[in-house]
Amino acid sequence: MARAAPLSPEARRASIIAATLPLLRLHGRAVTTSQIAMAAGVAEGTLFRVFADKDALIDAAIGSAFDPAPTEAALARIDPALPLRDKLIEAAQLLQQRIAQIWELIAILRLPTPLQQQPKQPQPDDVRLRALLTSLFEPHRGEIRCEPEQAGRLLRSLSFAGTHPRMTDKPLTAHELVSLLLDGIRTREEDV
Repeated sequence: MARAAPLSPEARRASIIAATLPLLRLHGRAVTTSQIAMAAGVAEGTLFRVFADKDALIDAAIGSAFDPAPTEAALARIDPALPLRDKLIEAAQLLQQRIAQIWELIAILRLPTPLQQQPKQPQPDDVRLRALLTSLFEPHRGEIRCEPEQAGRLLRSLSFAGTHPRMTDKPLTAHELVSLLLDGIRTREEDV
């Protein structure tokens, strides 16, 4: 049987981290290197050629989960030709997925919450996320009653509040979230 081409060190590292994240969400720090190796499809010794020890691997996986780049890239890929509501539903789904995954790790690993580590100045990744959310609203200025930057902040805030398990007993769907943002909950005069 032909052997698969070896992965580059970066690809091997990424595949091990990707295999580790779901296990961390299930087992927390009690996950074993044997479980990780099996999920990654590598020998256990391979883990230690890539990472100094189990803690270094777990730290790398946590860092990967908190990395905003994949979410930012997905937000940037939202089709600008879509109607506003459809764009926002896609964006809300991406934000909610990120929020849920991060809070799952925070809870099981008992990590300090981002609020406990609040920086004084906006971080570069926060600035990029704000710009991406603002850009979703820019072409639709005539359809909203506030500036695109404020609309982006509202979308982000509603996504957080409507998804965070400690803020709601039943998370909002992306459709509910976007309807609340765009339409509110009041009946319109023409509906009465």
